[in-house]
Amino acid sequence: MALNVDLNSDMGEGFGAYRMGDDEAMLSIVSSANIACGMHAGDPDIMASTFAIAKSKGVAVGAHPGFPDLWGFGRRNIPFSAGEIERLVAYQIGAAQALSTYAGHPITHVKAHGALGNLTQQDESVARAVNNAIKAVDPSLVCLTIALGHQERLARDMGLTCRSEIFADRAYTDEGFLVHRSQPGAVIHDAEAAAARVVRMVKNGAIETVTGRTIVTPVDSICVHSDTPSAVSIARTIRETLEAQGITIANFLR
Repeated sequence: MALNVDLNSDMGEGFGAYRMGDDEAMLSIVSSANIACGMHAGDPDIMASTFAIAKSKGVAVGAHPGFPDLWGFGRRNIPFSAGEIERLVAYQIGAAQALSTYAGHPITHVKAHGALGNLTQQDESVARAVNNAIKAVDPSLVCLTIALGHQERLARDMGLTCRSEIFADRAYTDEGFLVHRSQPGAVIHDAEAAAARVVRMVKNGAIETVTGRTIVTPVDSICVHSDTPSAVSIARTIRETLEAQGITIANFLR
């Protein structure tokens, strides 16, 4: 049976005069992009231009809401209440809808960023808050969720469309969580190793943990982070390796 999988990346993560990653190069490789909404990164100019480039390259786009944490790039846990998280996420989805419509390329999905995204996998109340925001603002938007987490299960229970994401460049614990970035080996920088691992995970329908354990999960999308020096090389190698194995890269809305 032919296999199809989405390849996504988090983008638009500069701010003002500052830039993060080579978004234009990544948009020539991936099939969907998650655009920062101004809280952990991004601003109206960067959002509009990134949406426009994605449109020109036929790449689907989504909102990438995070904690309001420019200093920490949204990778620090901030103790907001569930209600506050709902409103923060709703606010950011609205910003992404406005700027993507302005650019003529409306968003089709939502993926939580950084610490907020990790909490949606592990904390049921946070997962529900993010899903509540999506459902309230636009229930037609797809929830792009971290595999094996609370958000994935709750999204389906709430009648939302859900797609499950694995990470090409991040290591997993035996519990199925991402290894914390402070730990050695948490981020995978070797393009060939990342690509070989991704092929195995897609073909097996399972993530691989640091000890070699496999945990079965749907694999609808693969994320390659754009903020590492080797990001473009890793993304290109992964795409070429998947296609060489007969796996088609296509947005998960297919």
